[in-house]
Amino acid sequence: MDTKQPKSKRIPPARSLGGELRVQLKKFFDGGEAHTSFDQAVADFPPSLRGVVPQALPYSAWQILEHIRVAQRDILEFSESEKYSALKWPDDYWLKNPEPPNDHAWDDCIRQIKEDRAAFEKLIDGMDNRNLAKPIPWGDGQNLLREAFLIGQHQSYHLGELIVIRRLLGAWKS
Repeated sequence: MDTKQPKSKRIPPARSLGGELRVQLKKFFDGGEAHTSFDQAVADFPPSLRGVVPQALPYSAWQILEHIRVAQRDILEFSESEKYSALKWPDDYWLKNPEPPNDHAWDDCIRQIKEDRAAFEKLIDGMDNRNLAKPIPWGDGQNLLREAFLIGQHQSYHLGELIVIRRLLGAWKS
């Protein structure tokens, strides 16, 4: 008589709620599950179209990309330091010139967005679970978890705008 039991599917070890939350936040930042990822939205954007403002829209792709960078950096700086100095809305968040200042600005902006996101993720990883929801002492009730959701929501919104611009300019695959 064969007493061997069939091999069951290997079940990965359970993660703590805090560990799973961190994993899901990073997936949220990366995008691509319910929408286009950041990398997909900015990849192969024709340089000649980066500064074009489509008819009836207020911004170019360059202005939106730079706005994502500025806003994310602002959230990071607020989350990191009580020496944070608030930017003036909307002037400090939106460029007036629709065109990138040089040939390297687009790639430099993308690199900075990724570096700042990694710094924010490191900040999240450095907090214990309770402190993710603990109010930031120099804020008005904000906590790191709320700031993480703000980064993800803000980026998702503007990635949608980038895709619309790319479609209007004929620079997006259907």
